[in-house]
Amino acid sequence: MKRLRILFAVLAIFTASLTQGAAKSAAQASKTITVLGTTDMHGNIWGYSYEDNKETTNNGIARVYSYIESVRKENPGNVVLVDNGDTFQGTILTDDIYNKQEGKHPMVSVLNFMKYDAMALGNHEYNFGLGLIKRIQAQANFPILGANVRYANGKEFAKPYTIVKRAGVRIGIIGLTNPDVPRWDGEKVDALKFESVAQGAKTAYDAIKNKCDFVIAVAHVGFHPEYDEDHGTDAGETILKACPDIKVLMLGHAHVTVNEKVGGAQVLACRNSGREVARFDITLDARNKITNVTGTIVDMKDYAPSEAIRSLPDVKEAHEKTIAFVTGGTVNNDGTVSGGVFGTASADFQPKNEIRGIPEGKLRDTAVIDLINKVQLLNSGADVSAAALFKDTSDIKAGPINYGNIFDIYKFDNTLYLVEVTGAELKRYMEWSAACYNQWKPGDISISFNPEKPGYLYDMFAGVDYQIDLSKPAGERIVNLTFKGKPVVGDQRFKLAVNNYRYSSALKTQKLVEGKRSWESSQSIRDMLVAYIKEHGTISPEVDDNWSITGVDLSSPYRDEIIKMVNDGKLDVPYAKSLNVDELKAKGIIN
Repeated sequence: MKRLRILFAVLAIFTASLTQGAAKSAAQASKTITVLGTTDMHGNIWGYSYEDNKETTNNGIARVYSYIESVRKENPGNVVLVDNGDTFQGTILTDDIYNKQEGKHPMVSVLNFMKYDAMALGNHEYNFGLGLIKRIQAQANFPILGANVRYANGKEFAKPYTIVKRAGVRIGIIGLTNPDVPRWDGEKVDALKFESVAQGAKTAYDAIKNKCDFVIAVAHVGFHPEYDEDHGTDAGETILKACPDIKVLMLGHAHVTVNEKVGGAQVLACRNSGREVARFDITLDARNKITNVTGTIVDMKDYAPSEAIRSLPDVKEAHEKTIAFVTGGTVNNDGTVSGGVFGTASADFQPKNEIRGIPEGKLRDTAVIDLINKVQLLNSGADVSAAALFKDTSDIKAGPINYGNIFDIYKFDNTLYLVEVTGAELKRYMEWSAACYNQWKPGDISISFNPEKPGYLYDMFAGVDYQIDLSKPAGERIVNLTFKGKPVVGDQRFKLAVNNYRYSSALKTQKLVEGKRSWESSQSIRDMLVAYIKEHGTISPEVDDNWSITGVDLSSPYRDEIIKMVNDGKLDVPYAKSLNVDELKAKGIIN
């Protein structure tokens, strides 16, 4: 009996020793793979605002690289680097110089130097036609991915996935492009067929799952659908439903921070222009099975731009060429740049805001929008023109005008379309635009805006006179609509000037008009603006006041007091919610 007790004790000690040894061995065998993700860089290499001619303080891929190198030192040999698209559009450097000429692209040089493992195509990569994407593919040392896009004949357009190895771990990377590209780029992508991100992910996952230890999905979409609410073809959430075994999902496109656990998956997205980097830390056991995934969004404001990036010959040359371009606006056929100011503004074109944070340019007709519409009418021969301010602060300041000033008021490289519309269609389009406002209610002493309708979706119209009645709900606001002094009738025909993006993304996809474009400009609208100013030399702010807001009563004995509180920073900026006297009284803010 005593022998048995001794034997059991020895066995227990031995078993414990084995267990501890196994646990120690397992701990030693565990490893962490770090996946770093960038998205929506929008051509920002240096960390520089070319339209303002100054360095930025919290963005740019040079700053991102400083962080990436620090992580590579922290976890040597175990870092994967991916990009989520919208990388080659968004600055004067990309849009107006290097996307329009052949040869080596400085952004590709940067991504190669940084040793990216893969990149998913964003929607803005398609803005310049398929030729730019083919250029990128040819120059990149890493795969350009698009699992949900093919040629219409079924031929592969971009690789659906790639596999990389780190510390003996096989990591599958699926790249997914935005399926709404045809909405925005129309005929430029007629040769391609796009499917939902869920279907693209599922097909790629089934093909790759047995070839790797785990899979990450890099998708240029937001988490929730931007369009097509019922089907969600562009919703990141559908990827996880189609592929529940994917535990790492990188999103983008929406320019917002996301850090969520969805089921067992870690979902990250970050802000645009290199302001943030997404970091996934993936712990695996001895069998290379995921035991834990954590997600972190890292702000770049505390990282200095990398001189290793800025000193790259391609980058230095591109930066200097862009600054020269801004000062003049002309790149010659031989690649040289012609400098110099090309015009003068006699006064500021944008009025000052009465209320901090409420843009006057969306409350009344201004010289900025009238200049754009005037140029569009002159170049197209249209009856009516529509244009938006791409940012609320768009302005041409008194003094010399260079290309940066034009980029400031017209950020995108859009071309101009001519489309025939009926009076009924024109009014429907105008109602769509006027939905950007919130409905006025008694007690409101300010006008506010629908946060679901950003400023670039608010078009203002020239060639017609009209009012926007904010006492009425969206869809019933356009009143007193006239053309050459006479009321517009439903079957009346008009030639409408509108940019290519608005035509594809709204007029056609939302079925606001039936007509097809009859003409497209050979120049961008930005180039038209430059040519107009060069021709006139000095331009002055001109406003025809062809539209106004009605159906509101903003008067109140408290109005001046409330506005002063907002302007002094004592009240929140009321952009999405009107300042209402009755509500402020109820809160005791005013007596």
